[in-house]
Amino acid sequence: MKSHTGERPFACPQCDKSFSVKGRLNVHIKTHSTERPYVCPQCGKSYTKKASLQYHIRTHTGEKPFKCPQCDKSFQQKEPLRFHIRVHTDERPFLCGVCDKSFKIKEYLKYHMQVHTDEKPFSCDVCGKSYKKKKNLVDHMRVHTDEKPFSCDVCGKSFKIKEYLKHHMRVHTGEKPFSCDVCDKSFKIKEYLKLHMQVHTGEKPFSCDLCGKSFKMKEKLKYHMQVHTDEKPFSCDVCGKSYKDKRNLKHHMQVHTRDV
Repeated sequence: MKSHTGERPFACPQCDKSFSVKGRLNVHIKTHSTERPYVCPQCGKSYTKKASLQYHIRTHTGEKPFKCPQCDKSFQQKEPLRFHIRVHTDERPFLCGVCDKSFKIKEYLKYHMQVHTDEKPFSCDVCGKSYKKKKNLVDHMRVHTDEKPFSCDVCGKSFKIKEYLKHHMRVHTGEKPFSCDVCDKSFKIKEYLKLHMQVHTGEKPFSCDLCGKSFKMKEKLKYHMQVHTDEKPFSCDVCGKSYKDKRNLKHHMQVHTRDV
């Protein structure tokens, strides 16, 4: 009943946290003390609970005792298995109170609610940009640091975001996991498939506010807007001529390099 009423009668005497169950308060109290009696024999990390040490030991042994009864996947902890089971059952117990969407994991619902609130709690200290997810802020910070921690084992190229490396690896493997249901074409990146589907549907979602022309790709609308603004963002470093289109600048550079 406390989960419905929100009642938390067990308060921590050292901080402002409170709990609905006394056992959770007892566990929390240990975070204020230095008492960590359960020590890992391999790396020396210590824990307040024996169960936490047991979970940690599996990072060294690689043991995954929690097995899915429907497929061959196994997990180090019980909780991830519980989430995984919902892949098979399609159970979505976490419902959005604003719209009719539901989610398999509570964390996904939490992120979804930001769509309704437009909350962006993770802000960049350098430029002030804010993001809904902490992961997106971490990725953004590499714009300022130029850090590229994700390297390709085949050619050595490195990337700022893990997803970019994943896409790049398909250059070497030739994998095209995103297939068109209408024709037999397949693509390396989901976004490319989305753009391709507009060929079949005739959809042109990007419209010009000035003349009404519409385009299949956002990039094409961006180029089109230069017709109205007369903007020429691509400049020649040699003679100073500027162009609306990057390809036109590329052709112009042949005048200087004599590359026929």
